[in-house]
Amino acid sequence: MACSAPTEVREVIKYDTAKVEEAVLALLGVFEFESGRVWKRFDFDVMDSLHAKGYITDPKSHRESVYLTEEGMALAKRLAKEHFDLEDSKVSGRS
Repeated sequence: MACSAPTEVREVIKYDTAKVEEAVLALLGVFEFESGRVWKRFDFDVMDSLHAKGYITDPKSHRESVYLTEEGMALAKRLAKEHFDLEDSKVSGRS
């Protein structure tokens, strides 16, 4: 008898694309150098700090990605919902 992996049910959140784009642009502005040049990835010190806080796996590897820890995933999803949830902003009247 084969065992199947448990299925995970995820809440589908519709994000406000304009707010997400604005936040990404703001982050690019934070890390701008050489009169408008920016890296396409996040600042190493920021990634190291998130790792030290236990939110992500070690960013110092040859991989192009990191994993959110359980705590990091919960916080990231809460912050994304708080800042970018399209439905939440309609209900609360925020824009």
